[in-house]
Amino acid sequence: MGIIAAFHEGGFMMYPILLLGVAAVAIFFERTRFLFFRAPLNKEHFFKNITAMLLKGDLEGMILVCDQNPTPLSMVVKNCMIRLVNRGTDEEIQAALDEGAITEVPKLERWIGYLAVIGNVATLMGLLGTITGLIRSFAAVANADAATKAAELTKGISEAMNCTAFGLLVAVPAVLAYSVLQNRAQRLIDEINEISIRTFNFILANRERFGVKEG
Repeated sequence: MGIIAAFHEGGFMMYPILLLGVAAVAIFFERTRFLFFRAPLNKEHFFKNITAMLLKGDLEGMILVCDQNPTPLSMVVKNCMIRLVNRGTDEEIQAALDEGAITEVPKLERWIGYLAVIGNVATLMGLLGTITGLIRSFAAVANADAATKAAELTKGISEAMNCTAFGLLVAVPAVLAYSVLQNRAQRLIDEINEISIRTFNFILANRERFGVKEG
């Protein structure tokens, strides 16, 4: 049995499962492009640039560096630099880092949760399609000749199981993709938290140089 024939024989539920599969593929490629190619930043190199430019007093230059590397991490640090330029207190600088994280972290986690939802829904839709297919099969067998009942029942069950198989075919990669992307997003979030803390501690350690007041 060919793939296209199996798809058509799986019944109506094959179409919504197919739509879920298309959505999962779109989310996977969009998130992979962002999380693996656009969002990453060499945190150690970036932090060295931060400390070097802060010690030189080049805060505007630091903001320009962040703008030239528009990643979630750099945008959080930029928010801090803007507050530092405006001679904010230590509490205001901490608040700037927190505000930046609140803005940028959701950009890393966006859409990923839908992959887990798609995995669950595709599985359930596959089971629902199989159950409705079996109901139709048993109804058809009830009106069939005794000589053909076994063959008709076997054929009906085989066709109904196509729906479950297709649901799992969509669900398993979706759940795996969710795991990979969620781990990647969490790693980037951890880097944001780490560099934010290190930057804030560096500023506090050089409070007098930067004119940061307690508050």
